[in-house]
Amino acid sequence: MSRALIIAGIVLILAGLLGNVLKTFPFGRLPGDIVIHKKNITFYAPLMTSLFLSLAASAVLWFLSKR
Repeated sequence: MSRALIIAGIVLILAGLLGNVLKTFPFGRLPGDIVIHKKNITFYAPLMTSLFLSLAASAVLWFLSKR
């Protein structure tokens, strides 16, 4: 049980560090992302960001499967 908690903690720390690094890249503000601002509501649909990340993950997994 303690090994699982340590691994989960390390994964969370790495995710936090990765999130800080990715803030410098324009992810989430790509052309094709939909942002609608109304009086008290903001709707955000990151369509192109999701597509880009999906294609990147697919390419990485395809490359790793060919090795």
